[in-house]
Order: sequence, then structure tokens, then C-alpha cells
Amino acid sequence: MRKTFKNFIFLIYLGVYIFSLLIPLYSQSKTTEQKFTIARIKYDGGGDWYCDPSSLPNLLAFANKNAPIETTMDEKRVSIMDEDFFSYPYLYISGHGNIKFSQEEVLRLRKHLQNGGFLHADDNYGLDESFRREIKRVFPNNELVELPASHPIYNIFYKFPNGMPKIHEHDGKAARGFGIFYKERLVVFYSYETDLGDGWESPDVHNDPPQKRKAALQMGTNIILYSLTQ
Repeated sequence: MRKTFKNFIFLIYLGVYIFSLLIPLYSQSKTTEQKFTIARIKYDGGGDWYCDPSSLPNLLAFANKNAPIETTMDEKRVSIMDEDFFSYPYLYISGHGNIKFSQEEVLRLRKHLQNGGFLHADDNYGLDESFRREIKRVFPNNELVELPASHPIYNIFYKFPNGMPKIHEHDGKAARGFGIFYKERLVVFYSYETDLGDGWESPDVHNDPPQKRKAALQMGTNIILYSLTQ
């Protein structure tokens, strides 16, 4: 009886020991799987969805280094009709010129955003008219509303007391941030008249002053971190 009890205790200790060995491996696996990434949307209509190729890798590297988040170092590129589209909770769309969604893409994008997805649209010069038209098709009953400078997206990590930073000239208008809310959750954020993506690009691309690039990268990091609180 005593021997059986000792064997039982030994098996318990053995199980605990094996479990303690497996926990770090499991945690390491989960950490690898859960690295944050950004999925750039490929779209039809003629706009260059692939613009600013160094922008998203630079933003991901900056956030990985400076914020409490572990990221991949490369963006993903995905079409709305791709099988793995719903695997990417953080979507990004930019480009010069026209965006055009099919009706199937409208429905699929709406479904994704209503079920936990987040879209950052960045106003590269020439994008505004077509983006506003297409996002209205995605959310016909939800307006793009301007977010005040007090909104958490401007304060969650880096502080922007005046709201959206102005990076590039565009039409000389003030930089602004708009959003679409669905059931009180911010599902679309639109950075307007600023061109954050150009600011994220490598220094020799646009020759932006260091303080402009820093502001763009910090604002991009805020958008990422805020999306994760949603």
C-alpha cells in the first residue's frame, strides 16, 4: 500500500515536471503565432495600392522597437476575396488615384470590420474622393466623423495634443482624422491631408525632416496600439 502511494506521488511530480518543461515551449509558440502584422489591401480601380513600399516595414520595425508590442518585420498583402482575408485583423489601404470595390468585396469587407477587423485608410494624394465613395458603400448608414484631439488614438502612447500631425502638404489643408464607428467601436480610421505613409518611408525617399518622420511613425504606432484595445 505504501509503495503504491509512493508511486502515485512520483507520477504526480513527474507530470508536474513535464508540464513545467512544456510551458515555455507553448508560450514561445504562441508568441510567434501572435506577432502583430499589417495587411495591405490590394484593390482594383487603377490606384497604386502598392505605393510607399518601405512605409509599412519601417512602421512595424519602429513599433516593435519602441512600443510594448511584438511585430513581424514585413507587411502582408491581401485581396478582399482571398481565402485568408479574415486572418488579418489590421488592414491598411492607401495609394494615389482610384479605389473600386466589387459588390462582393463591399460585403466581405463590411463583414470583417463588423466582426472585429480594423481598417486604417491613409490619404495619399488623390485617394480622398474614391475612398469616401467606396467606404460609404461599405457602411451606408455610418458617417465618417472627425475625432477630437482628446480622443485616445492621439494619446494612447505618444501624445498629440493638437490631433493629427501634418506630414505632407497635399492641398495645404489641415491634417485631420476621421472615423467610422460600428456599435461604439472604431472600425475605420481615416488619416486625411497628412500622408502618414510618406512619413514612414525611408529617409532618402522624400527627404522629410527627422521630426516629421518621427511624428508620422509615432502616430502610426498610436493607431496600431489603439486598434488592439478594440
